[in-house]
Amino acid sequence: MLTSLQNSLVKQIRKLHASKGRREQQLFLIEGTHLLEEACAVDFPLVTVCCTPQWQERHPNLWQTATEKADRSELVSPEVLTALATTVNPDGVIATAQRTATASPSVATDLGIALETLQDPGNLGTIIRTATAAGAGGLWLSGDSVDADQPKVLRASAGAWFRLPIIVSADLKAEVDHCRQQGMQVIATASNAPETYWEIDYRRPTLILLGNEGAGLSANLVELADRQVKIPLKAGVESLNVAIAAALILYEAQRQRGFIPENQSIWDT
Repeated sequence: MLTSLQNSLVKQIRKLHASKGRREQQLFLIEGTHLLEEACAVDFPLVTVCCTPQWQERHPNLWQTATEKADRSELVSPEVLTALATTVNPDGVIATAQRTATASPSVATDLGIALETLQDPGNLGTIIRTATAAGAGGLWLSGDSVDADQPKVLRASAGAWFRLPIIVSADLKAEVDHCRQQGMQVIATASNAPETYWEIDYRRPTLILLGNEGAGLSANLVELADRQVKIPLKAGVESLNVAIAAALILYEAQRQRGFIPENQSIWDT
């Protein structure tokens, strides 16, 4: 059992708290029982898994599954586990995985979302969770946004991160243009748009563009859009949270398509 904070593996994993460490090692953190369960449920490849003896006793089946998927597994003391985690009260397990393991979205998807210069990890994680729940086929993220695998992003996604194809692009404009050339209609959000978001026909393949929390979309991306839409606001309200805006538009698209979640019957709506 690892008990020293000076252990080389402990030092390596602690570096993953920072963007620089994740970039240099090409690894990211999976923290907590729920995220580990979600990763294992989709056979996400693991590099290392560490847990306390107490956690192992509580979750023997998950521990066995995780160790079978990981290259290395270690029992660690509660003190070491606390040092490995980014949360104040970790529940006893930490894993690492390769950054390159995430699947990329395909332009064949009929509903996608592209995010430009998003800065808040909670917003990104919430959008990932919402997009997955609404049946979106993929998410494109500009390279100057918050790290897609930042620990707070994964936690805010509530595990949906592992189920939604995500691509981080240094040239989001080129990605959007490619989607457009492949037949997707591109819908940009803008506060001064001439149409409301529910006036669009989302039954055709659609890519929804959302911008930075403060500045919105850049002119370069807006000019690629087939249509611009706004969310009507009562006088005196400046804007909605970007994650709320994403949810409204995604679910309007699925409402038009007669979408019913797999785990919900029509009588629950």
